[in-house]
Amino acid sequence: MKRICVYCGSSVGKRPEYIAAAHELADIMLDRGISLVYGGASVGIMGELANRMLASGGEVYGVIPEALMNKEIAHGGLTKLQVVKSMHQRKAVMADLSDGFIALPGGLGTLEEIFEVLTWAQLGFHKKPSALLNVAGYYDQLIGFLDHAVSEEFIKPVHRKLVISDTSPEQIINSMENFTAPTVGKWIDRHET
Repeated sequence: MKRICVYCGSSVGKRPEYIAAAHELADIMLDRGISLVYGGASVGIMGELANRMLASGGEVYGVIPEALMNKEIAHGGLTKLQVVKSMHQRKAVMADLSDGFIALPGGLGTLEEIFEVLTWAQLGFHKKPSALLNVAGYYDQLIGFLDHAVSEEFIKPVHRKLVISDTSPEQIINSMENFTAPTVGKWIDRHET
C-alpha cells in the first residue's frame, strides 16, 4: 500500500484517545512509507493527522471543495492540496488516489465517506480495503448494527467482511495489507454466501 485515505472529524471530539489514535496511525503509516490522502483541512482530527505526518517528513495529499476552503480551514503546508468543485468530486479524487480507506472517529461526513467506498466495493467498482479504527469503542454500536443487518439478511455475510475493524492502528494496517476482496457480487441468491 502506497497511499491510504483517512476519513475523520473536522473537530477533535471529546476524548484525548481520538487524537492519540490519529497520531499513532500517522506514526505507523510513516514507518511503513505510506502516504496520507485526506480531506485537506487544518482543524480537528484531520489537522492532527496531517500535522503528525508532515512533522516527520511524510507525504500528505489533501482534497477539499471550494465551498469548504474557509469552513474547514484548508491546510497550507501539504505536499499537495487539490481544490475541487464539489463533495462528489472530492470523494472520487480521494478514492482514485488511494489504495485503501480508514475511518477514524468522525461525524456524518466521515460515516458517509466510508460507507460510500464500502458500497462501491460491494458493487465491485474497486477491490480496495476499508476499515473502521474503533477508538475507545467509538464504532461499537455501528459494528453491532452491521452484524444485525447481516442477521436480518440486508447485508450478505461475504459483504460484511468488507468492513475491517480493530482497535489497533497497526492491526488495521496489517489487515488491510492482507485483504482480499470477495468475488461474490451484490446480486446473488440470498441463500448463496
